Amino acid sequence: MPDDSTTPVKKKNRLADIVKMAVFLGIGIFFIYWFLLKLEPEQKAAIWQSFEDANYAWVAVAMGVCLLSHFVRALRWRLLFRPIGHTPSINNTFGSVVVAYLANLAFPRAGEVMRCATLRTSEKIPIEKSLGTVVTERLIDTLAFGIVVLIGMLVMFGQAKDWLYNTLSEKYDNIPNMTFIISVLVAMGLLAFIGYKLLWKRLLHIAFFKKIDDMVRGMIEGVKSIFHLGKRRTLMFIVYSVIIYLLYILGGLIIFQAFDETQWLGMRAAFVLYLFGTVGMTFSQGGIGVYPVLVQVALSIYGISMEVGTACGWLLWASQQAAVIVVGAAYLIYFSTKKSSQRKR
Repeated sequence: MPDDSTTPVKKKNRLADIVKMAVFLGIGIFFIYWFLLKLEPEQKAAIWQSFEDANYAWVAVAMGVCLLSHFVRALRWRLLFRPIGHTPSINNTFGSVVVAYLANLAFPRAGEVMRCATLRTSEKIPIEKSLGTVVTERLIDTLAFGIVVLIGMLVMFGQAKDWLYNTLSEKYDNIPNMTFIISVLVAMGLLAFIGYKLLWKRLLHIAFFKKIDDMVRGMIEGVKSIFHLGKRRTLMFIVYSVIIYLLYILGGLIIFQAFDETQWLGMRAAFVLYLFGTVGMTFSQGGIGVYPVLVQVALSIYGISMEVGTACGWLLWASQQAAVIVVGAAYLIYFSTKKSSQRKR
């Protein structure tokens, strides 16, 4: 018999999820409305013309690269199950990952639970065990993305750096040079490290700093856990992680080939595109509205017109979502069918 005392909590959590979805979706719709509102009729016509002139064979390739990145993520996730005594099939693991991305389009962060639930249906792996591997993976992804951002800051030393500096100079007077800014950032980092060593134990009594400490410690434990996989599997985990991010960047490089105006852009521009697009994914539900706008901003750094940049952003976003929706829906049917057949036994 279900515990009635948990019902209000479940309803509260469900309401919170709905509110989050509405807010993030609302942000995306607002950005679409705001963007369209400021366009002149001839600009809208030019954007539409860019869509018509695009080579959609490259868009299809971008979809394939998106799915390949999810497949590699499934292979990497699969490695984390060996220490807990499970070896899920590649098919079911990949299906769970794609279904997770599909679920995230509806509700933020619902995918983590969804992929554990589908793996329980298909592989009989308890959800609590799967969730442990998901937490580890997310912590490592956070660290990996931080490394990618640091690399991105080095990549920004080019046209992107000049664009950023010029943009700030237009809005604010007396902007110091980049050497001074970097020196200040390094000094702040050193001061933060010294402060951590001297004051951290006292700061732990404050809830905010305690939460940060728990997150950092959890991340460290998550990173340590991959070294318990054995030398070969640890190396594979690292290689898979590198491949995942390279595929993310490759998606942008491929979509460049869909437009004559962007075919000359290389890996550096694709890297900057990925960084801007990732920011867009965090601000609205599935990146809707925001992702294409930020991709257009990233391409403007390299002198690409607003019309082509906008079309490029929307096609890159749409290719990713279309791949997830089509394959994710197919796997959702697959898992549902499997669950029904298990009930009949």
